[in-house]
Amino acid sequence: MFKMYSIKDYRFRLCLYVISVTVIGILVIGSAREAVQDKQVLGLMLGLAAMLVLSLFDYSFLLKLAWPMYFGNIALLAAVILMGKGSHGATRWIEIAGIRFQPSELSKIVVILFFAYFFMRYQEQINTFRALAVTGVLIAIPLGLVLQSDLSTTIVTTLIFITLLFIAGISYKIIGRAAAVLIPAAIVVLYLIMQPDQTIIKGYQVNRILGWRYPQKYPDIAYQQQNSIMAIGSGQLWGKGLNNDNFDSVKNGNFISEPQTDFIFSVVGEELGFVGSAAVIILLMLISLECILIGRKAKDLAGRLICCGMAALVGFQSFVNISVTTGLLPNTGLPLPFVSYGLTSLVSLYIGIGIVLNVGLQPKKY
Repeated sequence: MFKMYSIKDYRFRLCLYVISVTVIGILVIGSAREAVQDKQVLGLMLGLAAMLVLSLFDYSFLLKLAWPMYFGNIALLAAVILMGKGSHGATRWIEIAGIRFQPSELSKIVVILFFAYFFMRYQEQINTFRALAVTGVLIAIPLGLVLQSDLSTTIVTTLIFITLLFIAGISYKIIGRAAAVLIPAAIVVLYLIMQPDQTIIKGYQVNRILGWRYPQKYPDIAYQQQNSIMAIGSGQLWGKGLNNDNFDSVKNGNFISEPQTDFIFSVVGEELGFVGSAAVIILLMLISLECILIGRKAKDLAGRLICCGMAALVGFQSFVNISVTTGLLPNTGLPLPFVSYGLTSLVSLYIGIGIVLNVGLQPKKY
């Protein structure tokens, strides 16, 4: 369970990157909505404790619990559908023993751990029809449950899974055949989605796509993203400063709803400017890169998959969030890793980083 490790193998750089970007997030959250800043500080403390413990906890032992974690994840995701709590039109939370949390955020970590175990165990059979069929069923169940309440998290989890499948060694021939089928299918689905009476996605999701594609025709739908772009641009090089009371501040005028969560990057851009925005992006990029570097020296395939899965989680989720706030993608509710307000998201990420650190403590040379 716990082993003797060499302190020189502990990746303090990764800890520094993670804590630095989280502190920036706490400062910006305090400026966006001061009432929840203390909760985010609590999330940092809980996250640090979880990261420290798990960084010293042998991940090989943890993977022995892969199946219980998988079924526990399914139970929590099903509980969201059956007795979930709603907020701003979305039902993504459940409450157990007075503790309210978002299972879909923890689900990303569980998916990484489970398939790290599964792909390592069946590495030699990964390109067989039977293994791929079983894999498809195993990932379809959590994705289907998450999709009921959270399309954006479903997309990110799918991208993480595809990354894991690629790292596990799936054949390029299979990738080519899948692309030959999925790309035309995606084009057809996109065409059908744009039809007036389509039933593939929900009405509000269609409106978000239309507002993103035609902001002049749908200003009441596109206003959130347009105000976000305006806020980021108004920050210019150095920004307007944290906790500023400028009358021309988009944030102060309440033109962005819930700026402490999905649109936190808008506040970063406005108050810290290009320099602050670049710092956040660089730190997130360094976190992903450091995870990949640790994975390259992992002692086994499972360690490599855990590291690359976490790199994919931070990288893809950051890309989607920042693309939404800058108008590159349609509006969707997805937090910016380590920066947005949300205790479940923050603690889950620190759990994942803690496991990555343990992979780094057991490199191939030993």
